[in-house]
Amino acid sequence: MYFPVIRNNRNNWLDTAFNDLFDMDWTPRHVTTAPAVNVKENDTAFTMEVAAPGLKKEFCKVNINNEGNLVVKIENKAEHEDKSGEEEGAKFHYVRREFSYTNYEQTYILPDEVDKEHISAKVEDGILSIELPKIAPEPEKKMDRVIDIA
Repeated sequence: MYFPVIRNNRNNWLDTAFNDLFDMDWTPRHVTTAPAVNVKENDTAFTMEVAAPGLKKEFCKVNINNEGNLVVKIENKAEHEDKSGEEEGAKFHYVRREFSYTNYEQTYILPDEVDKEHISAKVEDGILSIELPKIAPEPEKKMDRVIDIA
């Protein structure tokens, strides 16, 4: 007995994915993701690491706001224009471009033990590192004193 195979394109995810890839009628998609943040601690400091591929020093702003919180801003200043070019001698143009970086701003409440006057930051290999030194504990004062009894 023969059973014909009926293909229903509505359920064929491969055709849909392929068609979506080359669909020239896109509407802008806004996918918002925050950069990954690691926080390390040792005896003398906390270190925040904010990862964003292609991150440059010029894109970053780090400050302490009026409430004493740490504010980290990453502002993409890249131009979004459709470009063509040449790679390895072959000319090309973009059929689809998805590399896009948006602006990011996050406020962090700092622990009381952070020395806000000596916070430093640097960008290296796409990672913004923020060093948050701890306030050095004051040595315990030993006091030997006689208390008068009234």
